[in-house]
Amino acid sequence: MIPQDTPVGELVLRTLAMPADTNANGDIFGGWLMAQMDMGGAIMAKEIAHGRVVTVRVDGMTFLKPVAVGDVVCCYASCIKRGNSSITINVEVWVKKVSSEPIGQRYKATEAVFIYVAVDNEGKPRPIGR
Repeated sequence: MIPQDTPVGELVLRTLAMPADTNANGDIFGGWLMAQMDMGGAIMAKEIAHGRVVTVRVDGMTFLKPVAVGDVVCCYASCIKRGNSSITINVEVWVKKVSSEPIGQRYKATEAVFIYVAVDNEGKPRPIGR
């Protein structure tokens, strides 16, 4: 893996890591980060599909560094593939330290590939425009 010092993709979600989001060690719970990534990826997928999408798969979830309470969590997304009804989105979480040292530091905390499918009102796959 080539070191990366800037996010890839579009900023789709930005939020603050809170005490309620911690695990037993006091770090931000990985499941909470995954939920933020899914929401961020879904925002991009919905824009591409012009409507409802569902998450069907997550590949390569990699947790690189822990996230602390008070950190700003930023989700960056980029579309890497479009099928007839599926949309594959790469999502990166970048953290900005604003409450603890070193203030202002940014780093990539996690990344994964999310696959969404555009669905109609009955939940059945529907084609997306190209």
